[in-house]
Amino acid sequence: MRLSYVLGLLSALAVSGLPLPGAFAQDAIERRVDELLGQMTLEEKVGQLNLVSHGPPLRWEDLSEGRAGAVLNFNNAADVARAQALVQQSRLKIPLLFGLDVLHGFRTQFPLPLGEAAAFSPRLSALAAEASAKEASHVGVNWTFAPMADLSRDSRWGRIVEGFGEDPYLGSVLTAARVEGFRKGGLAAATKHFAGYGAPQGGRDYDTTYIPRAEMHDTYLPPFRAAAEAGSASFMAAFNALNGEPSTANAWLLTDVLRRQWGFDGFVTSDWVGIGELINHGVAADGAEAARKAILAGVDMDMMGQLYIAHLPDEVRAGRVPESVVDESVRRVLRTKFRLGLFDRPAIDPTRTDADFPSKETRQAAREVARETLVLLQNRGDLLPVKSGTRSIAVIGPLADAPQDQMGPHAARGHKEDSVTIFQGIRQRAQSAGIAVSHAPACDLMCRSTEQLPAALEAAKSADVVVAVFGEPQELSGEAASRAHLELSGKQSEILEALAATGKPIALVIMGGRPQILGPVAERIPSILMAWYPGTEGGNAVADVLFGDVSPSGKLPLTWPRATGQLPMYYNRLPSSRPTIPDNRFTLQYIDEAITPLYPFGWGLSYTQFAYSDATIARQKLDAGEALEVAVSVTNKGTRAGQEVVQLYTRDPVASRSRPLRELKAFEKISLEPGETKRVTLRVPVESLGFHLDDGTYVVEAGAIQAFVGGSSLAEPVGEADIVSTIRMPPEERRASASTGVAQ
Repeated sequence: MRLSYVLGLLSALAVSGLPLPGAFAQDAIERRVDELLGQMTLEEKVGQLNLVSHGPPLRWEDLSEGRAGAVLNFNNAADVARAQALVQQSRLKIPLLFGLDVLHGFRTQFPLPLGEAAAFSPRLSALAAEASAKEASHVGVNWTFAPMADLSRDSRWGRIVEGFGEDPYLGSVLTAARVEGFRKGGLAAATKHFAGYGAPQGGRDYDTTYIPRAEMHDTYLPPFRAAAEAGSASFMAAFNALNGEPSTANAWLLTDVLRRQWGFDGFVTSDWVGIGELINHGVAADGAEAARKAILAGVDMDMMGQLYIAHLPDEVRAGRVPESVVDESVRRVLRTKFRLGLFDRPAIDPTRTDADFPSKETRQAAREVARETLVLLQNRGDLLPVKSGTRSIAVIGPLADAPQDQMGPHAARGHKEDSVTIFQGIRQRAQSAGIAVSHAPACDLMCRSTEQLPAALEAAKSADVVVAVFGEPQELSGEAASRAHLELSGKQSEILEALAATGKPIALVIMGGRPQILGPVAERIPSILMAWYPGTEGGNAVADVLFGDVSPSGKLPLTWPRATGQLPMYYNRLPSSRPTIPDNRFTLQYIDEAITPLYPFGWGLSYTQFAYSDATIARQKLDAGEALEVAVSVTNKGTRAGQEVVQLYTRDPVASRSRPLRELKAFEKISLEPGETKRVTLRVPVESLGFHLDDGTYVVEAGAIQAFVGGSSLAEPVGEADIVSTIRMPPEERRASASTGVAQ
């Protein structure tokens, strides 16, 4: 059988989404890579390692000369088709990767990833990623710089909105779901930012991080490992220095962990000009040294630095970089392109546009996802949902009718004209109930003055119910949006206090990319709903919940602090030698603020009430290959249907290293009709109940493991089981994932 025929067949299968016969396909791909690599000049090899953006410094002739292996920020079919045609003029005609930040949507915008994480639903994460990928691939994009697998415990960091929050298990499950969804929709994933980027000093974007290696393995690396196991085509090196060694030149991360321990055989790209920034880090004197250090550490592709193109040929000829190192990087890039079937894909139709979206189907999906991300933080007096008999609603706040801002940062090809704003969603839903709706912004987006407050107060006084919509405008969140003060910005608190003084029932909807410090607002406003940046269908989703058409089911994917000074703050902290004792100054506490969060991890209310009962542990003695199995009955005690996220936490109370007070190990989202009871069983493999040593060795120690089950990290204790024998696994040995049963 001819090799060309075999490869054609395999490429057709890849494009169709049908499974490939594993070893057979891989052997054929490796032979084709070897054949192509043997034909390449050194300059053509280095060209495959050059990633350049649309616009300057892109030279279109570079594409026809084989001087680029990938491009980014191509977001329309006409430009993609032009680039593909130029590649066909090159000697070897190696197809390009077309990369774009498709974080939470292409044209149709889904909630930002942190909001999406609040749904606690890998199904919805995969659904959103697949829908976004289908839109982007429709115009020729085939590679996304997502998902962001950076765990963060500090909401001062603006990019926390792009991730999944503070928990490594939740992050692992959702990161894997996003990778799978992107692939199913036609996009290869570039999981970022490898690694430790989410823990910068002071919450300052781009600042250095200091994380012990055991903590890296236990907390910050699991979501990345889950991405690798789920099939992420590539990884992106982080901007930051980790323990004094920049990630872009960190061989421990890129070679020892990613490739040797995990067996990853895709490629690694730098972040934007990340290789050149090794000079700023103080570990390279010039561009040549930066390029040399990056490729020797394991960075295969240079994003927008132009340093590989400029220096690697000379570095190889001078003997400072072995050509075999360049060959291996090129091999990884070519391998990925063959796996994606790029060599046999037809050129994109240049007449395709994103005007085909949002479609009815993507709007429906965006609305479904957004509804389940909304977190009801408090609801004193059952103010929500809006009661029958309500005649008028005043919607107050500048973010209530802000179509651009509700999409959040990194909105790809999102058009504000596509957005259904919160005001529009409420107005449309209220019309069907005969309720009059008015809107008064009260201030501009930044709430710099209260000039418009009098009109807002008049609107509030004339209404039966007030829905206030405040929070963070788009530009206050995302990359380069670190904040030292997380209080509601500008005059927002003053306006909310004035609204509360009217005596009208007020529901506050917070739009933004992280928890905000609410201060007295939390006491003055009875009902608070966190809406994150809810995306294109955000207004309809919020209205669905406000009016009770859907009961809120979101849970906080991170801890909500009372004060900025509590940060970093997270539920799975280590025990203190002096646990908190009220009124005892010499125990763990602040003298000017409570030690507890305002709302804990996993928190989220419903319009109904769930009761947990009869929790049991199936086996009291556990050995290798077995699982901690906890069953609990959950009953809907209310009069409305609802969803609950049943959460299982564990603790190792006595170990050779101090272990967290609680760790999320399993969860399941269930639906219950009024009065209905379901028996839920959550399983955690014994091999997932351990921890890492500094050298990467994984240990599950013999002894007691405590279990807790409930609707948040405040879950009630169930009991404990005993692990009968210690398990040790060297760094290269894979272990079973608690969520999927696949290697992790």
